[in-house]
Amino acid sequence: MNKTLTWNFPLPRTHTGILMGNAVTGLMIWGGGSQLNITIGRSDLWDHRGGMCWSDKHIYKDIRNKLEANDEVGLKAMFKTDTEDVPGQPMRPSIISIGRIELDLGTGTNLIDAILKMDEGIVEINYTRNHTNYTLSIALEMNSQLAAIISNEPDINHQCHIKHRPFFELSNELQEISFKKPIYYNLNNISGWYQPFPVDDGISVLVKETPGTLFIANDRSQEKALDLISKNITWENIITTTQKWWGDYFLSIPDIITPDPDINSLYTYGMYKFAGFSQPNGIPGGLQGPWIEDYALPPWSADYHFNINAQMCYCPAYKSGKYQHLMPLFDLIFSWHDTLKDNAKKFIGIDDGILLPHAVDDRGTCMGGFWTGCIDHACTAWIADMMWNYVDFSGDIEFLATKALPFMSGAMRVYEEMLEFNGDSYSLPVSVSPEYRGSEMNAWGKNASFQLAAIHRLIEDIEQAHLMLDREVPESLLHIAKYLPKATLVKEGSILSTYKSSRIALWQDTDLEESHRHHSHLAAICPFDIINWEDQQWSEIISNTIDHWIGKGMGMWSGWCMPWASMIHTRLGNGDGAKLMLDIWKRVFTNEGYGTLHDCNMIGLTLMGSRQINNKDVAYRNEVMQLDAGFGAVTAIQDMMLHSRRGVLYVFQGIPHNWKNCSFTSMPCGGGFSVSATKKNGVITEITIYASRNGKCKIANPTTGIIETKKMKMGEYFNLI
Repeated sequence: MNKTLTWNFPLPRTHTGILMGNAVTGLMIWGGGSQLNITIGRSDLWDHRGGMCWSDKHIYKDIRNKLEANDEVGLKAMFKTDTEDVPGQPMRPSIISIGRIELDLGTGTNLIDAILKMDEGIVEINYTRNHTNYTLSIALEMNSQLAAIISNEPDINHQCHIKHRPFFELSNELQEISFKKPIYYNLNNISGWYQPFPVDDGISVLVKETPGTLFIANDRSQEKALDLISKNITWENIITTTQKWWGDYFLSIPDIITPDPDINSLYTYGMYKFAGFSQPNGIPGGLQGPWIEDYALPPWSADYHFNINAQMCYCPAYKSGKYQHLMPLFDLIFSWHDTLKDNAKKFIGIDDGILLPHAVDDRGTCMGGFWTGCIDHACTAWIADMMWNYVDFSGDIEFLATKALPFMSGAMRVYEEMLEFNGDSYSLPVSVSPEYRGSEMNAWGKNASFQLAAIHRLIEDIEQAHLMLDREVPESLLHIAKYLPKATLVKEGSILSTYKSSRIALWQDTDLEESHRHHSHLAAICPFDIINWEDQQWSEIISNTIDHWIGKGMGMWSGWCMPWASMIHTRLGNGDGAKLMLDIWKRVFTNEGYGTLHDCNMIGLTLMGSRQINNKDVAYRNEVMQLDAGFGAVTAIQDMMLHSRRGVLYVFQGIPHNWKNCSFTSMPCGGGFSVSATKKNGVITEITIYASRNGKCKIANPTTGIIETKKMKMGEYFNLI
């Protein structure tokens, strides 16, 4: 893997900058001419005011009654936030921007380019002054909130001027929600500011100047920030530990080598960002992780979205073997245990349920306002599936018994209470498909295919968990699995159907009527792996569903839609389509600084974030950076190499036909196995499987097409080819 990446200045906007992170602090390095900007963000800098506390008014039967009566006023009143329309108060909690440090490198200076050395954790910035070349290097410690900047220019201290720009100065949004002015410091060689918060702990940013070197520290405590910046620190100390951390990290993840430099770069830079977003000692990352813009409050509060975004952000952990990077997220969710149980109690009237709304802050407070997201219970089921996948990959039995299975069972209990049985089949009378029709009164229906797939996935996971723990599977779950449909279909002959046979619908009597960013009706294919397109009973239905999906097009897709679509094409054996989705994503949904965007970066493909007026491309909101699509691209690349479908491993099923040479090494998969494979001159020359524990491996032989089963013992290798 090539572990360097180059940016050319000018980098004119915050989200075009070079990213550095340690899963608490994030730096974005950008600018042009003589000015270098370092935007500072944190994953935990919450203003906790606002949001919606689940209450006795959020009762399932009352919500259902209002939906069936088309009582829009009554329904939306249920989901108002507690501070809505309160002057000086935010409607919902939000991550708060910190601000930036501006370094004016002096008259005659011009920034040229920046090189990120990913396996060292160093950014080297090349600049000229009066026709002489210099380099400025930046490193961020991985275990403390301290960054260092050093230049090989002898007189840099006299040339460089530092300006502190708290977010309070850069936007008037904090004033509007009752924040006070920051307090500035200038003590000998230490300067900076402290931004107080109305209720929560504030944030302190300090800069220490020493000959040739700057140090930048931040902490929620003024005293701790001063202690951190005042200690005897050197560039050599920081760079030694930082280089070792990053070197070890890249040695520990699978190599993926393809003939496409863009794909290789997406994977390598994606895994670099993944470590800056998540690590075992870090803060769980939301939509933007620690990389928060300094000119406005972040979109959607940079919160935790559980209807795909958090799941997509954390998916690279599994096939990279970085299982412990999942733990901060899981621990955070477990810290909400009482809140989630109380949500279920109020919603459905049970004491043993778990209910996780689609958008929350780091205390589990519901963002409110969007009623369909608040009752989208597949959010809970999807997180439960993530917990099971962690167990399946890692073999962590203790976590399964004490944490995962209780959470999975609690999620299922809510579904059990919502389901109805008519003697022949189960149905889910009130269900949603994420964000389809927004929060309109017709944004729901019976048996949403997304929810049905989530229920079946949850039941299968619980079954596997009971088998692993040598426990009896509850009969009630087996009964639901037998009599609950796996998807809702548009029936043959229906006025909604334009194809000769059935296809998967959004919910009962509702076809995919338009291009939509959530591929949720396809969740039975990916991510929930409930339906295999090769099964005879489903093959024609899936073909018609995919044709219809493609026919509706990408006109309202957002950035994270593209890697999800790539994963779907991989599971259909369409490697050319899988690759195409990633090509389009890189071209349309990243900016000139490799920033991953929610909205399009050009017109002609989608209207998500931009439209054409008088033949001009007009963006109707500021650049929206989210991390999900970039990490989704990493997972899509992993899937192209190796994925599982209904318990069977498939090697190279997602690569395009013109990739004659590619390989991957020691990629983990479920069951405790890892796989390495090589393709040379169009021929697969090696597939080696290693077992980290006893188990049965099922793999499709790509040469013969035969599914082979091999019982393997811990420490055993098996060469398929």
